[in-house]
Amino acid sequence: MLRSFLLLTLLLITSACSVPAATSPPAVETTPTPPAATPVVVDQRCRTDADCTVKNVGNCCGYYPACVNVASRTDPAGVQASCQAKGMMSVCGFAEISGCSCVEGQCAAKREGTDSRRLPVQTLPSDKR
Repeated sequence: MLRSFLLLTLLLITSACSVPAATSPPAVETTPTPPAATPVVVDQRCRTDADCTVKNVGNCCGYYPACVNVASRTDPAGVQASCQAKGMMSVCGFAEISGCSCVEGQCAAKREGTDSRRLPVQTLPSDKR
């Protein structure tokens, strides 16, 4: 009888110290990933100069003006988000656009006699000796 008591005690002690049975992790609720936003297509079509205007279409640096149809949607923030998601960069800077015109059915920046990206020549005061 003592032997069965000791065996039972030993069995209870070892079962109390055993590793609990593996349990499955709690179910994690996943939220469906929203579909990728449809990129905005900028409309540059025109019939007359009045159909065109300068709007910020954006690029990987941020602000980027372009001649587009007056009714065209633009999405500069979406362009930047797309650039960041793809790890893309672009050259920062842009040409000043003084106006737009309709050229062969497409809005285009008016061509000026000088390149507006260049800085004007600055004359320095001459040294008077």
